[in-house]
Amino acid sequence: MSKIRSMSLTTRIMIGMALGIAVGFLFQAILAGEDDYLIPLGLFSLPIKAFFVDGLFHVGGQIFIASLKMLVVPLVFVSLVCGTCSLSDPKKLGRLGGKSIGLYLVTTAVAITVAISLALLFNPGEGIALPSDASFNAKEAPTLARVIIDMFPTNPFEAMAKGNMLQVIVFALLFGVAMALSGKAGKRVATVFEDLNTVILKLVTLLMNIAPYGVFFLMAKLFTTIEMGLIVSLAKYFLVVVAALLIHALINYSIILKVLTGLNPLTFLAKMKHACLFGFSTSSSSATMPITLETATKKLGANNSVASFTIPLGATINMDGTAIMQGVATVFIAQVFAVDLTISDYLMVILTATLASVGTAGVPGVGLIMLAMVLNQVGLPVEGIAIIIGVDRLLDMTRTAVNITGDCMVTCVVAKSEGQLDETIFNDPNAAKDLEDYHKSTP
Repeated sequence: MSKIRSMSLTTRIMIGMALGIAVGFLFQAILAGEDDYLIPLGLFSLPIKAFFVDGLFHVGGQIFIASLKMLVVPLVFVSLVCGTCSLSDPKKLGRLGGKSIGLYLVTTAVAITVAISLALLFNPGEGIALPSDASFNAKEAPTLARVIIDMFPTNPFEAMAKGNMLQVIVFALLFGVAMALSGKAGKRVATVFEDLNTVILKLVTLLMNIAPYGVFFLMAKLFTTIEMGLIVSLAKYFLVVVAALLIHALINYSIILKVLTGLNPLTFLAKMKHACLFGFSTSSSSATMPITLETATKKLGANNSVASFTIPLGATINMDGTAIMQGVATVFIAQVFAVDLTISDYLMVILTATLASVGTAGVPGVGLIMLAMVLNQVGLPVEGIAIIIGVDRLLDMTRTAVNITGDCMVTCVVAKSEGQLDETIFNDPNAAKDLEDYHKSTP
């Protein structure tokens, strides 16, 4: 037990993930299509599906996700208020916003271009038999004007309760600016927020102790219930999406980071390992936001005044991983339905997906809504989404890890351009090696 505790948090999370996958595959093999299987234990028996999969694994995994989501609103609000009120020049917010949104849109456009190119090269939709019962009900996407209007909360407490991150971000920015302009009163309130920020970061550290167990429960349930036969039948589509995601995360982000900042991409990618593991296991940029923000500030050296703005914004509008799925899925569905798309159609896909990443920001099920918009734009049947939705859960895990990497890359670029990046921390391989190392005093 002492040896396990001495391991780094990243190592323990990887062990939990590996064990969860192994247990999931084992239970799937034991169940083998059966409704359930009873494990005899003397006077009584334990049902695998009812007790473990739908019981222990489900409850444990959901508690882990809930504990992370619990931190998102208070962490984002308090951290963003602290960062905003510390800005000496309020005009800096405009520069931060312009640079951040511009970079997020550029990376999204690059992502979907790479995805379409790979899909056209490997033709993942050839030879796929169309299911006769394919159907999908697409939700209507809000207009860009509606999203902009909804960014401003009528009740900030309601926005926090509902987790509407765009509204929380806007209120936090306005509150922070008001504090900065309020003289001594603002400084007294700022001291309270700095103390709150310290307490919330301590809470992050405490909750990290359950991470390996939470990851185990999530992986065990997923790989017990996932239909491996479906992945095999859609293997070409699956592999093309994964390849595009890896190219974007490892190559595109590295090139952008090197060109715009001169920083070492290998150092950046090495320090992203911990956050990417969380993103992969939770499939949620929002749930992983506390870890992403800690990574950007404690490992990569970005000042909190920048990271507290770019990370929540990225978790809301950065859709690089989703854009890659849309690019491959569009080509895949066109090939399955034998529809020939022109160059102008593909350009329209790139433009629609890029702008939709902002226009559908903060909307539940945003990935499928965006894909439905893209398919409608080029005249493809929305029912095609039903073909790929079965393997989307596993791909969503990888997409989230890519999105988180993009959030931190943009944060580094913006922080460097503003002179708010501590390169000593960035280049230090031991800087906050694991999140629990940052708060060694935690009992």
